[in-house]
Amino acid sequence: MKIIFMGTPEFSVPALNALYEAHEIVAVYTQPPRPAGRGKLDRLSPVHERALDLGLAVCHPVSLRSEDAEKAFVAHAADVAVVVAYGLILPQGILDAPRYGCLNIHASLLPRWRGAAPIHRAILAGDSETGVCIMQMDAGLDTGAVLSRQATPIGAEETTLDLHDRLSAMGSRMIVQALDTLPAVGVAQAADGVTYAAKIEKSEARIDWSRSAEEVDRQIRGLSPFPGAWCMAGDERVKLLRSRLCSENGSPGSLIGPFRVACGTGAVEITLAQREGKKPMVPQDFLRGFALPPFLS
Repeated sequence: MKIIFMGTPEFSVPALNALYEAHEIVAVYTQPPRPAGRGKLDRLSPVHERALDLGLAVCHPVSLRSEDAEKAFVAHAADVAVVVAYGLILPQGILDAPRYGCLNIHASLLPRWRGAAPIHRAILAGDSETGVCIMQMDAGLDTGAVLSRQATPIGAEETTLDLHDRLSAMGSRMIVQALDTLPAVGVAQAADGVTYAAKIEKSEARIDWSRSAEEVDRQIRGLSPFPGAWCMAGDERVKLLRSRLCSENGSPGSLIGPFRVACGTGAVEITLAQREGKKPMVPQDFLRGFALPPFLS
């Protein structure tokens, strides 16, 4: 089958690898190189780098809304386009161009968590499970019919990074299976239970220790590794990247153990943290040569 692959971040790379092994990829679409790092040099996306490694043709238009962009897309004569966290809106002419349309790998159990940050939002909300849907794309925001879905529990100490990697691997397996069923008719999404996974803002990252331990724990795990939940330890800003619930109580923000912090109700134990300019460290290494104050703020 001739496939156009459309993706940008690391989450998309396993699907690209799986499809490369199973089918013919006639073009890879990804976001344009963008300035990054201290030198602000243009950096290729993870999908762009992997496509070059595989010897695939790469397209990185700024938009797909022009007549020229649509003609170039149609000229690939693809049977199907597979879209995985691409980052651009697909106009109707693009959606209709491949013989079997455009399929999307979405990291949630639709219609829950349509939108930009479904993995983060599932953990932040305290969902007990999430999963992957293979969706036939239409003009709406993640509103298309679902061709296949698979659920998975969210672990009690699982971070967004952990779940990201699991769902990425799951989606890469599912899309290969879904292509084997084409042409197929998907199941319309339920009208009830729709939620939207808004983009994560850095303003959400500061910890408020007066909240419950469950909320703080979900904030730490849901924002790890990026942007990283943080607090002040004296005059230093510290990112908290992994945590677990514990049963102690105390004044919110107070240390009640080597790296256990009281919340509004209950407490959390920090299991991975990062000082400014340092690498993430487990508590034993983090606390070597760094004395935490009695209260975190």
